[in-house]
Amino acid sequence: MLNQETTKAYAEILKEELVPAMGCTEPIAVAYAGALARRTLGALPERVELTVSGNIIKNVKSVIVPHTGGRKGLQTAVAVGICCGDAEKELEVLSDVTEGQMEAMDAFLKSAQIVVLESDADCPFDIRVRVCKGGDSAYIRIIGNHTNVVNIRRNEEVLLDKPFCNDVILAAENRKLLNVRDIVAFADEADLEDVREVLKRQIEYNTAIAEAGMSGRYGASIGKILIRSYGNSVQNRAKAYAAAGSDARMNGCELPVVINSGSGNQGMTASIPVIVYAKECNVSQDMLYRALIVSNLVTIHLKTGIGSLSAYCGATSAGAGAGAGICYLYGGHYDEIAHTVVNALAINSGMLCDGAKASCAAKIASAVEAGLLGMQMYMHDSQFYSGDGLVASDVEDTIRTVSAIAREGMRETDSEIIHFMIGNDCGKSF
Repeated sequence: MLNQETTKAYAEILKEELVPAMGCTEPIAVAYAGALARRTLGALPERVELTVSGNIIKNVKSVIVPHTGGRKGLQTAVAVGICCGDAEKELEVLSDVTEGQMEAMDAFLKSAQIVVLESDADCPFDIRVRVCKGGDSAYIRIIGNHTNVVNIRRNEEVLLDKPFCNDVILAAENRKLLNVRDIVAFADEADLEDVREVLKRQIEYNTAIAEAGMSGRYGASIGKILIRSYGNSVQNRAKAYAAAGSDARMNGCELPVVINSGSGNQGMTASIPVIVYAKECNVSQDMLYRALIVSNLVTIHLKTGIGSLSAYCGATSAGAGAGAGICYLYGGHYDEIAHTVVNALAINSGMLCDGAKASCAAKIASAVEAGLLGMQMYMHDSQFYSGDGLVASDVEDTIRTVSAIAREGMRETDSEIIHFMIGNDCGKSF
């Protein structure tokens, strides 16, 4: 039996992490900051200064921002937030944009002076917006995660000033309780009424955008190509529908997703394959919920030691989480799930994050495949052993090893990726 502290913490983690967002979460965070700045200023600004960390640049430059007529980039993201955003809705800041507001945004982009600068902070997640009109100004800073607003000022008046760390992202205290053994125990024992609404919304939202990706024309159409090329097996559908959700959300679909670890792509990777397998296996809705508990919490556990933004593709963690959740559907317990996670990490760790864009859908398919292969290996009496590359003595040591490499070892890789992406714009707007 889990103790009450752990049980309560795990339910809280799911509620904190599995929240809705419309569009790729980094441009949406920029839009949210823009909406807060406009509200604080109390007027449409004449000048905007947007300062962002390299990882924000990386994850904004190549995705379409919802409700912008297909536009991309940081200037678009901050402008649509300023002109059209509802700051009260946080990561659904653009959910109620009207045609009239879009016309106003077009005019604003033509008339306003919008300057984009790169942050000098070591923290990979940093967004600062300063807006001015006449002699008035407003300033917003978000750091560490998508909704962590730490500073709000209007002229010289400080409206919010929260302490924050400028160089690293610190995990919330309750995340430190996560481990695979307790995650499986929580899935077995949890009172589903504590998390039912959160998981029900994840199923509804993420299934809807996956189906939109399969029926519409978005991005590189990875989901459709997988089905056309490799058939309708459950394994292929699990990959295809997860990829299709990314096809849609990376390329302007205006449906929300339920995110995981600050990422819609990770939210879909951790959930859609489990949903597909649950339908195939004809399990009860409660069993699906318990499997989603495993997949989501394993994903969050893997991401906690890495941080929300890095050079390590987050889909790798979510694919391992999906494999763990599917293993649970098939009756797997701690040993089977721990080996599934270790095998999946051994297969796919090292996949690079080179920003949010259409090819994320293909990386999701690869991550789901690694999770499924990791499960099948153990089901067929095969596994990777301690000393095989990054594989350590047990699942928790392996997770710590991968996390350290992704967080610390790949910092220079991240810098080189960002340097290339900024340089490749030849001095133009990000």
